[in-house]
Amino acid sequence: MATSQRTVARKRRQARVRSTVRGSDTLPRLCVFRSNKHMYAQVISDESGRTLAAASTLKLGASSSGNREAARKIGELIAELCKEKNIERVVFDRNGFLFHGRVKELAEGARAAGLKF
Repeated sequence: MATSQRTVARKRRQARVRSTVRGSDTLPRLCVFRSNKHMYAQVISDESGRTLAAASTLKLGASSSGNREAARKIGELIAELCKEKNIERVVFDRNGFLFHGRVKELAEGARAAGLKF
């Protein structure tokens, strides 16, 4: 199966970021995935290998799920889920995506809702 150069470049960036960013039980990792239609965010503990909280535009059910407003809502939603589980601080993992546009908007939404990273 042939992979595009864009995918290979993102995988390289992802490996480079993941070599330094690790999530623990006390300081989990906020991992972001951006597809063409949706945004996904997970709070992961790499020590125990568990997903502590997850949110996506699929849960929102928004008609326009691939835009910056929806990304901000996902950031606010993941911050609320973290507050319910007494998680105040996370490490942000952009997952090889550029910190721009929807990824940045998700991060700003999470910060605005009280999550620290």
